[in-house]
Amino acid sequence: MRSAQDTVPVKLIVSLLAGEPGLIAEAKAALVRVFGPTDIESEMFPFDHTEYYAPEFGPNLQRQILSFAQLISPSQLPDTKLKTNELERLMAGGDTRRVNVDPGYVSLGKLVLASTKNHAHRIYLGKGIYGEVTLTYQRGRFRPWPWTYPDYASSQYCALFDEIREIYRLQWREQR
Repeated sequence: MRSAQDTVPVKLIVSLLAGEPGLIAEAKAALVRVFGPTDIESEMFPFDHTEYYAPEFGPNLQRQILSFAQLISPSQLPDTKLKTNELERLMAGGDTRRVNVDPGYVSLGKLVLASTKNHAHRIYLGKGIYGEVTLTYQRGRFRPWPWTYPDYASSQYCALFDEIREIYRLQWREQR
């Protein structure tokens, strides 16, 4: 029988979604204060794969992905999601969110996103938070699953996560 092993640190990422670039910049500054400096900040991607968030956030939504320099334990994902939920609340206009802040992590084999919503393809992590393996790394690149959000499944996003994975791979090798 094999015994349990310590987890390998992973690369924290956060997705920011809003209709106003200033809100993304404000959220990014708050995240850096909590999680430390970023090492990758993607370009602003138009969020045009679905209208799901338009009623809540309005039109012309954009997404930016941040990758943080400091590696974390994957066990920190539930607490990280609770912190980002609090940031959303602090930045809200009354009862309406103005920015969506979704954390996750990149490891050598996958991209995991945190969610407060349960579904058949998500596992419970604790503290009301679920984890979803959104992308898998196979044959030299990230690839989507049938449930992967359309923007995350795009070649543009997969290439970004490939880049983040390479930085992570070098960091992980240095820390071993």
